[in-house]
Amino acid sequence: MARSSTLNKESLVKLGAERLADLLLDEAEGNGPLKKLVMAALAAARGPDAIAAIVDKRLAGLERASGAIGWERVKSFSDDLAAVLKIITGDLAKADAEMAADRLLRFLATADRTLSRTDGSDGEAAHVYHAAAAALPALVGKLSQAQNASLADRLYALAAGSRYRVVLESMPEIIGQSPGSVVDALDTRLASAVSSLGPIDESDRDWNKRMRVRHLIELRQHIADSRGDVDAFIALETSLPGLRPDAADIAERLARAGRHREALDWLRRPTGSTIRMLRVEDIEAGLPPRDPAAERRARLEIDVLEAMGERSEARALRRKSFETTLDAEILRDHLAHLPDFEDVDALDAAFAHALASPLSYAALRFLVAWPRLDLAGSLVVERRAQWDGRRYEILAQAAEALDSAHPLAATILYRALIDSILARGQSLAYPHAARYYSKLDSLAAREDPNWPIEPAQTYRAGLKSRHGRKHGFWGLAEATGRPGKALGDDA
Repeated sequence: MARSSTLNKESLVKLGAERLADLLLDEAEGNGPLKKLVMAALAAARGPDAIAAIVDKRLAGLERASGAIGWERVKSFSDDLAAVLKIITGDLAKADAEMAADRLLRFLATADRTLSRTDGSDGEAAHVYHAAAAALPALVGKLSQAQNASLADRLYALAAGSRYRVVLESMPEIIGQSPGSVVDALDTRLASAVSSLGPIDESDRDWNKRMRVRHLIELRQHIADSRGDVDAFIALETSLPGLRPDAADIAERLARAGRHREALDWLRRPTGSTIRMLRVEDIEAGLPPRDPAAERRARLEIDVLEAMGERSEARALRRKSFETTLDAEILRDHLAHLPDFEDVDALDAAFAHALASPLSYAALRFLVAWPRLDLAGSLVVERRAQWDGRRYEILAQAAEALDSAHPLAATILYRALIDSILARGQSLAYPHAARYYSKLDSLAAREDPNWPIEPAQTYRAGLKSRHGRKHGFWGLAEATGRPGKALGDDA
């Protein structure tokens, strides 16, 4: 049997120019974006002016249009925008990078008008404009001296005057590729805009004004970063209205500049009250709400201490971070930085800390992840009365890990999981409960009379007594290979 044709450049070349032209003409008739790309490719043979004429026609339309674009047309409209962008960054950029840069700036200047007509800042059209912003740094340095005269104003309009601000993520790269005179002019324009808004103190409740000033200052900080001017960045950071300076941002830049003592001073300044975050994994592990900024500051402080040669302080901070979070990766990093032969004692101390920690779920997660299943099993048995099956992400994983070598601990956890599901009548979780119940069957065969929990037969009878009417569960339990007579009851 002959092999099926493969769609690649080599196989298409074999079709011949005439056949390909026929196919392309047929498709282009009903495909506007493709037709634009084909027309631009043909125009390329006549020079950059011919390509630019195609782009200019579409840009003029975008600059004038104001009617709303219904949801049913957004996809085709966005495809058309993408084709225009591809022509600018493709055929036109190859033919004349300066003309391409100018058109790309014009294209980006239509973002506010266009996005207000379509699906706003999160839709398909917005993705095209963000792609255009990402393409600008490679072209902005190609502008002529005459065009550079207006570049600062054009960048200001895109970054500071735009409602949708699609260039924000690309501003550091755009600034980095722009001529120094343009960056200086942009910074002056931004500073003037901040000054015109007047001073803002803690009592000022004009939140729009606050946000405006904050945005303008953050743009100036991008410029300070591009110049490597740490002191200018700090001055701007400490002038942000309504916000405490971000010590980590400041310290990070000071450390990069080799100013480690100053970085350390910033990291150790009192931070005052801050928003705390409670992640899902923290809830599961029983950890208290955490300050994400504090975690970042701790990581930076460790790096700064290492750079200063203060290795004992860095080690102490790593140890403290582990003791706070019981995070296995933090411990691995701590051990890796210890002198030879000290890691064994440090590891024993870490295990002892986990076993004594009141954060039972975090300790169990750590011991299973390390793994030290013997200690995890001991922890489960010692705290057997407190495990809550609602923490199933941790308990189910731990039970499975302990199943083989630590049957008592696994039994305790599987029972906690089953009891929780049935007590709350979680019918959607009955398949999981039935699977855990089946696990108990194999574990019962390894039961020891000295186990400090009720025997398997007693547990099963009690479960049937408490939840005998939950037929959905019992049906699934029997379907997983547990006939009623094997359960120790008369069901």
